[in-house]
Amino acid sequence: MAEEKIRLGGMALANGVLVHGPSAWACAVRLPDGELRVASDVKRFRAADVGRPFLRGPARLLEAFGLLPELKRKLPEAKLPFQRSAVLGSMVASAAAVRAIKGSDNLSAGARELLSGLAALIPAGVALRGSELSSYHGAEHVSIGTYEHGEQRGKEHERCGSHLVGPLLATNAIANILASRAPLHLRGAARALAGFGALAASTEIFGWMVRNPDAAVSRALAAPGHELQHRLATSTPTEDQLEVAEAALRECLRLEDARGDSH
Repeated sequence: MAEEKIRLGGMALANGVLVHGPSAWACAVRLPDGELRVASDVKRFRAADVGRPFLRGPARLLEAFGLLPELKRKLPEAKLPFQRSAVLGSMVASAAAVRAIKGSDNLSAGARELLSGLAALIPAGVALRGSELSSYHGAEHVSIGTYEHGEQRGKEHERCGSHLVGPLLATNAIANILASRAPLHLRGAARALAGFGALAASTEIFGWMVRNPDAAVSRALAAPGHELQHRLATSTPTEDQLEVAEAALRECLRLEDARGDSH
């Protein structure tokens, strides 16, 4: 009988890789002097325990970002993707661009939402330029993909979060157009609800895409994220970077196995 694989997720850092499973996480980073340092722990909040549609997607996002403070406490050398000053500056510029686009009277509602969604991706593009982030992203995909498939895999992965771009742009545009029709005194609350709804819907759509990769709708929605992943978000990792990713993977699996044996 084939060994049952643990469902894993990951996040690339500017100097390493975070790998997490249903109940544990591990992060490995490469220090400037070449030392490989690893930290790990069990999760305080488990998104795997949230099974309800439209809640499980936001729960996974909350879980992933909730790991970061604990990660920085246990491994302060870890460099998060948005720590660089250039990225922080691009976040400010992106927010200004989104506000200007949304306030334009020369664009249709659909065009405003599409362009503002694209403008919101600017910080991610800046984070990937001029750093090792894209290479560590590739290393994350190689290590997790090879483990999951039982054979050597490349730098792109079918569950990469970049594939959320298509569904998120579409659902955000629809949700914000509907929210803009709410009474003025309710518009702020409507936009907040629309944002949550768009995130929840897009993660459900993404799950369907993963299960139905050959469907025409799935391929169309995955196209923007595929191009982003192929052309910008991932690079071929070096052997040193693969070593970092493999160290994070091994430690995460060790903790997951230990948790499994204790139950």
